[in-house]
Amino acid sequence: METISRISSMLETARELTLEAAQSAASNRSSKTDYSSRTYSVAHIKKLLDSRHEKEVLDGMQKVISLMYRSEPTHPFFSAVVKNAATSDLEVKKLVYIYLVHHAEEEPDLALLSINAIQKSLTDSNPQVRTMALRTMGGIRVPVISQIVSLAIKRGCGDMSPHVRKAAALAIPKCYRLDPSTLPQLTGYIETLLGDSQYFVVGPAVAAFLEVCPEQIGLVHKHYRSLVRKLVDMDEWGQLSTLRLLTFYARSCFPRKTQKVKQAGTKAFYEDDEPEDTNDANGGEEHEVLVVDPDLEMLFRACKLLLQSRNSAVIVSVVRCFVYLAPPDYLASVVGPLVALLRSPQDMQLIALYNIVVVALRDPKPFTRYIARFLVHAIDPPHIWRLKLEVLTIIFPYCGKHWKGVIISELENFSKGTDPALVRESVRAIGRCAQGDPTTSELCLRILLGQVSSLDGNLVSESLTVIRHLIQQDPSSHNQTVIKLVTFLGTTTNPDARATIIWLVGEFAGMNPSNNIAPDVLRILIKGFADELEVVKQQIVLLGAKVYLHYLLQKQPEESSKDVTATAPSERPAQIEQDFRNEWSEDQNEEQKDTDQAPEDAVASAENLQTEEPEDRITLLWRYLLLLARYDTSYDLRDRARLYKSLLATPSSTQLANLLLLAPKPVPHAPSPSETRKDLLVGTATLIIGSEAGFHGLRGYTNLPEWVEPERAPSPSLRAEETKPETVLAPASMTAGDKLDQALREHQAVAPQQRRNVPAASGGGHGKKTLDQWLGEEDEETESETESEEETDSEEETDSEEEDSEEESEEEDSDEEQTDSETEAVNKEAQTLLGQPSAGARI
Repeated sequence: METISRISSMLETARELTLEAAQSAASNRSSKTDYSSRTYSVAHIKKLLDSRHEKEVLDGMQKVISLMYRSEPTHPFFSAVVKNAATSDLEVKKLVYIYLVHHAEEEPDLALLSINAIQKSLTDSNPQVRTMALRTMGGIRVPVISQIVSLAIKRGCGDMSPHVRKAAALAIPKCYRLDPSTLPQLTGYIETLLGDSQYFVVGPAVAAFLEVCPEQIGLVHKHYRSLVRKLVDMDEWGQLSTLRLLTFYARSCFPRKTQKVKQAGTKAFYEDDEPEDTNDANGGEEHEVLVVDPDLEMLFRACKLLLQSRNSAVIVSVVRCFVYLAPPDYLASVVGPLVALLRSPQDMQLIALYNIVVVALRDPKPFTRYIARFLVHAIDPPHIWRLKLEVLTIIFPYCGKHWKGVIISELENFSKGTDPALVRESVRAIGRCAQGDPTTSELCLRILLGQVSSLDGNLVSESLTVIRHLIQQDPSSHNQTVIKLVTFLGTTTNPDARATIIWLVGEFAGMNPSNNIAPDVLRILIKGFADELEVVKQQIVLLGAKVYLHYLLQKQPEESSKDVTATAPSERPAQIEQDFRNEWSEDQNEEQKDTDQAPEDAVASAENLQTEEPEDRITLLWRYLLLLARYDTSYDLRDRARLYKSLLATPSSTQLANLLLLAPKPVPHAPSPSETRKDLLVGTATLIIGSEAGFHGLRGYTNLPEWVEPERAPSPSLRAEETKPETVLAPASMTAGDKLDQALREHQAVAPQQRRNVPAASGGGHGKKTLDQWLGEEDEETESETESEEETDSEEETDSEEEDSEEESEEEDSDEEQTDSETEAVNKEAQTLLGQPSAGARI
């Protein structure tokens, strides 16, 4: 029983311990999440902020910052927070500075109370504290303290810590936005920071230069080469700013130089075949070649190293530098990294494709190696495959025969898809391919003609539009093509497609009078005129006007060959013209008659005219068409009919009608969709947005300046770096090598020439010695001093021997009674004393 009771008590104790542990764990979890789940009273937080214990103040500041980032009101704590600006705790100081930067603009009077404490932090021994204080001074947007901020930046520019100097560079644009009157002072600070030895200070300094004083390009002259050398070591943001600055600088300071080079020509085999031209005889024709400045070549070498950057913006900036500055030969080295951006996410693909399109419009040949990268995938969204199709059509003329077939096959496959947008863009892409490479126009035309019989009206309409453009490029060789298109009028129901075919028939109406199908096509179309849509009716009326005009032009030469009496106008045509004028001048109320009865009245009136006196069929077709258009419900169609009737009212005067109806049409050219973005700067947001950005682009967009004229270009000597004189460093900041060099100089100035024992030819004169020479000289001096010491010891030993011998003789004279044994002992001791130094001398 005792055992059972003992076990039960142990279980009860374990249960209590488990409950206590669970409660403590729950309290710990709640304490960790109290900043986001609990809501503390203002009085409680103020009490924590006013505490004398740093831990409680830190707890209170954490609660305030938590409330601030949850968009809850934290203004009541401003005065309590400002009191802690002078704290020595680094964590509390960080949170106080964060709070001040967010709320100083709303409470400028209270924010001024913390300025003294922040200024004291500028002189703190900890560079991290100085950096935070300078950042806070620049972030407090109170115009009253602009001069104080300027003085803080001045102090930061001369700080020993590079992190403080970087904070000073970042604070310069903030100070300029706060008070633009501080521009002269800030310009001097920027000039100082541009020459800083640390690369992560120069990057923010360049960004400050671009925002504060980008027009003062003269400040960059002496820092150009150092900027180029530090470009590789900068962070991505610094590289972007520096590349932009150097691109503008190159356009403004490096003139465009060319030189004439003779192209190597082939020499004729026989002397009689030698060319008469002296240029050819001397080795070929002369042509101009761009000459790259050495400083500009230095920039290109530094930019090539940036092509391995992991930041896509840096790669695009390098591409911009090569596109606008380098000769065309350099462009091939940047095409590969630019195309590699297509493996990025879709948002990066879009930006890369826009830049690829603009670069390809300038020079499409380097992109032919990467055709497979631009083939459309099934998962590509519309904004991606549109640009891919555009790139394919741009580089199509420069591809090989195999890839041309692959591209056309891909476009033909996409044109038969179900997406209307993809179908439309694919057909247009086929047309642009045919325009870019005339050798493939026949193949493209055959593909498009095969799509006219499709049941997809969208495909048929787009195909006929492209066919019309291709026919207009060479009308004389497409008579049979137009005849083949006419056969599709019976099956095609798409109004745009029918209108396009009718327009083509009208354009070819007068090319071959002996084989003219236009009157027959007009006769067939007039039968179903009432059932056509308005866009088709307009083209039918236009076709009738062209057919009748061609008839009048053919009739005029026949009438001019007759007699003068016969050529006089007869009364019948004049009477007909008068009847038609009276007919068209009737009251406008007749236009509102029933549309169902209009075709019957037109047919009846035409039959009456035909019964009166027979006329030629083309004239009857034209008048019948005018009557049909007169009773149409469309105002536009009726006005067009009146216009054509007035132009052709006088058969003997057709000059104006000939000018308006039969004027030669310009050859249509379908440009690339991004042709309007060609002049926009590569690597800018304005290029991506396009025309929606406005005429002047987004805010901050600036196009590159033109190349500077040779006579206005600055001297290259301005870019020579200043050589700073050697200065003696402080002992605390000197390295071991510097200390040794200083000791060598002092030794050469103080030690006499005879002590050095170094010949002048070996560098021991007054010339500058290396560290190895100086150490060798010290070894020689040590050996000489050792030898001198050994000689001195030997002399001392000789003197001691002589003294011992004298003492021995005196002892022998005075103590003749000593025993022989004592004399031998003394002699042994003397020999021992005399033998030790001699052995050391031998060693």
